[in-house]
Amino acid sequence: MTFAPLTGLRVLVTGGASGIGAATADRFTADGARVVVLDRDTSADHHTVLADLSDDASVRTAVAAAAEHLGGLDVLVNNAGVGAVGDVSANDDDEWHRVYDVNVVGLVRTTRAALPHLRAAAAERGTAAVVNTCSIAAWTGLPQRALYSATKGAVQALTLAMAADHLADGVRVNCVNPGTADTPWVQRLLDASADPAAERAALQARQPTGRLVSAEEVAHAIVHLADPRSSATTGAVVAVDGGMHALRVPARPTGGDA
Repeated sequence: MTFAPLTGLRVLVTGGASGIGAATADRFTADGARVVVLDRDTSADHHTVLADLSDDASVRTAVAAAAEHLGGLDVLVNNAGVGAVGDVSANDDDEWHRVYDVNVVGLVRTTRAALPHLRAAAAERGTAAVVNTCSIAAWTGLPQRALYSATKGAVQALTLAMAADHLADGVRVNCVNPGTADTPWVQRLLDASADPAAERAALQARQPTGRLVSAEEVAHAIVHLADPRSSATTGAVVAVDGGMHALRVPARPTGGDA
């Protein structure tokens, strides 16, 4: 008999159609949870509700539909986000507002809509959880990521504030900070570079492990933080970055044997 430790857990994952979100939805499902994905892409292999994170009414309708489908909500994974490239002068005001509106205010909209359901779950079952997907960029200065880094710094700070605010509600709030992950978004950045193979090698070399982080590794950390057995963990920022933030080791060679 397969052990399913999260049987009965009701989970909503934003941005769950691909990359880290899809891996997270898959992992929850494999562990017995029931999952709804909130996305603009309907190709996910899970029940999907459509929503535009930049529109509050759309988000509220989608979260209500997800909670109705699941019969409540125990876990919210705020994973959806968009990227941005360039130094502080590279993007105009409209782009700054657009990226902040999705990465930060979109997270706020989703959490705000989910909170009544999460509070109810915590009152009934003793715990509920929010896990935010943040980034190594909240900790470490990365070149050509000014706008993206600013939004992820806000997500990390917001995670801690939310954890303090909702401790009494029984709603735990944590975040994961992935390093450079092998996801479709990163692959699109590589494909747009002059030499994708060389760029990938450089990204791998800056990771102490010598490789990119997998979406499944990030998903494992998200599920751990959401698991009711992690009931003493709130206000945590968990690095899933191959040591990039904390370790200072010689860079691995970009060619030859690793």
